[in-house]
Amino acid sequence: MSNKLVYKKHILTRGISIISITLILIVWTVSTNLKWVDPVFLPTPQSVWKAFLELIRDGYKGASLSTHILNSLYRLFLALILAVFTAVPLGIFCGISKYILAIFDPIIEFYRPLPPLAYYALLVLWLGIDDKSKVALLFLSAFAPLFISTVSSVQRVPQERINGALSLGASKPKVLLYIILPSCLPDIITGFRTAIGVTYATLVAAEMVAATSGIGWMVLDASKYLRSDIVFVGIILMGGIAILMDGIIRLYQHIQFSWVGKQD
Repeated sequence: MSNKLVYKKHILTRGISIISITLILIVWTVSTNLKWVDPVFLPTPQSVWKAFLELIRDGYKGASLSTHILNSLYRLFLALILAVFTAVPLGIFCGISKYILAIFDPIIEFYRPLPPLAYYALLVLWLGIDDKSKVALLFLSAFAPLFISTVSSVQRVPQERINGALSLGASKPKVLLYIILPSCLPDIITGFRTAIGVTYATLVAAEMVAATSGIGWMVLDASKYLRSDIVFVGIILMGGIAILMDGIIRLYQHIQFSWVGKQD
C-alpha cells in the first residue's frame, strides 16, 4: 500500500471523527438551548464553558483547578511508575520460569477480577484515607494487566531466537537484556496502555469515595449541589486528559514500533 493511499485514508478517518464530534456538539447545543432537556440534567455548552472559566479564575473549594488536576495525576503516575518497576521485571521472570509463575499467578488471578472498590475499604483501614491508600489501590489496578501482558509476551518469544544467541556465546543476562526484553517491548507498551485505562477509571472512583481534592472528588462534590455545569467540566477534563495520555503512548508506539503488525 502506497504512502499516498495511507495518507488519504488517515485524512478520511480524521474527517469522519471531526464530523462526528461536530454533530454531537450541534445536537447538544440545539437540545439544551431550546429547553428540550432540563438544564439541571444537561447544561448548555455556554454554561459549561462559563463554569470552566470560573474554575480557572476562582478554583473549587479553596484549591485551583490546576491543583485538582495535578493531585489526580500525581496519584496516577506514582502508581503507574511503581507498577512498571515491579510488574515488568516480575512478569519477565515469571515468563521465563514456570516455577516462579506458579508462585505469583494464583495470587494475581485471585485479586485481578475483583472490583477495586471491593478491597479499597481494607486499604483505607490499613493505610488511612490519604494518598497512600489511593496510590496502593491504583498500583494494584495497574499491576495485573501489565504483569499479564509481560508474561504472555515473554512466553511468545521464539525459542530459536534465544538458542541462537546462546549458541553465539551470549550469557543468560545478556539474552534477557538484548533478546527477550526488546522482543517484549511492543506488547509491554500495549499492556501499559491497558493499565493506564484501568487505573484512570479506578482513580476517579477512589477520589469519589474518600478524598478532598482531585478531579473525581470535584465532580462528586459538585453533583451534591446540582452543579451539572461543573460536573460536565470535570468529565470533559478527565476524558481529554485520558485521550492525551493514550495519544502520547500511541505516538511513541508508532515511532518506535512501526514495524509491528506489518508483513513483508
